[in-house]
Amino acid sequence: MITIVDYKAGNILSILNMLRKIGVESCITSDPLQIATAEKIILPGVGHYDHGMRHMNELGLTDAIRQKVIHDKVPVLGICLGAQLMGQSSEEGNYSGLGLVNMQVIKFDRSRMDSRLKVPHMGWDDVEIKQQDCPLFTDMHADPRYYFVHSYHFQMDNANDVLTTSNHGYPFTSSFWKENIFGVQFHPEKSHKYGMKLLENFVRL
Repeated sequence: MITIVDYKAGNILSILNMLRKIGVESCITSDPLQIATAEKIILPGVGHYDHGMRHMNELGLTDAIRQKVIHDKVPVLGICLGAQLMGQSSEEGNYSGLGLVNMQVIKFDRSRMDSRLKVPHMGWDDVEIKQQDCPLFTDMHADPRYYFVHSYHFQMDNANDVLTTSNHGYPFTSSFWKENIFGVQFHPEKSHKYGMKLLENFVRL
């Protein structure tokens, strides 16, 4: 059973529908007690960092997720905003994150970019896999491409946690991996066969 966390940040039904498409049973919950029994967790989300983290705290989800991920070592996959919340902080807001991985979220630096490039970074883009042994990319289709919509990106404290990089004016971390913790800036639920394969691999962990 895959537990999809509902912290009022949207994009949940797209994840649910993709999991159904690949024949995987899942549930949506905002109940910390249900998260306490989770076998695998997905943190979806779109929108503002503080909005997401505030609801996470108000719903009592923060401690429940930390317990399952840090202490019980349950696999977790963060997607877009859900992945950003897994770090320490974000330039987009003032709340502390979940602290699951040593990472800050920073805004795209326009001074390093061609003026013709737009922020948010939106559309299909390539990823360069830095950790070839990562189970998320096992038997992945050749030249994987994913769909992005974001104005902020990950800045990892430890380069060993970088799973993939992409390029929008300059290289940035587009996903991370540390033990049972996975986070992707892109949207696998909108990325057709590449996203479907990634979610299948997460389910099989």
